[in-house]
Amino acid sequence: MRSLAVGLLLGISAAAVAEEATFSVRQLTPETALTLAQAAMELCRKQGFQVAVAVADRGGIVQVLLRDRFAGPHTVDTAISKAWTAVSFRTSTLELMENTAPNKPASGVRHLPRVAAIGGGVLIEAKGSILGAVGVSGAPSGTNDDACAKAGIKAIADRLEF
Repeated sequence: MRSLAVGLLLGISAAAVAEEATFSVRQLTPETALTLAQAAMELCRKQGFQVAVAVADRGGIVQVLLRDRFAGPHTVDTAISKAWTAVSFRTSTLELMENTAPNKPASGVRHLPRVAAIGGGVLIEAKGSILGAVGVSGAPSGTNDDACAKAGIKAIADRLEF
């Protein structure tokens, strides 16, 4: 009887471990990512800014990239880096900029490859899950880029409820 109980306990433990061996994630559809990017670009255009917008998935891989016709050539890589940085560090790049300022304990983070510690990278989250990030580059300041990124997220917010 005792060995039956031990066997059942081991069987239950093995089943619990098997269940934890995989996980599911939610990602934006390409259409939703495109809507976000278009809305971010539109706000920047209304303010007279020519920008690039990158939407990355939760792994930092670009799903959508838009570059306005007169946005500088540097804006493409910068937008991608901002989205990658936000999703990689799980925080907005404005917040990262503050936390990694010169003479702060984490200032060395700014020297890592691909890190863009300047405003314009914002996480895309829904109900506690990170779906990805958006990066905007080309406005006169990181604060302007950040506002455009947030406008893009706001444009899809009703689709993110699950």
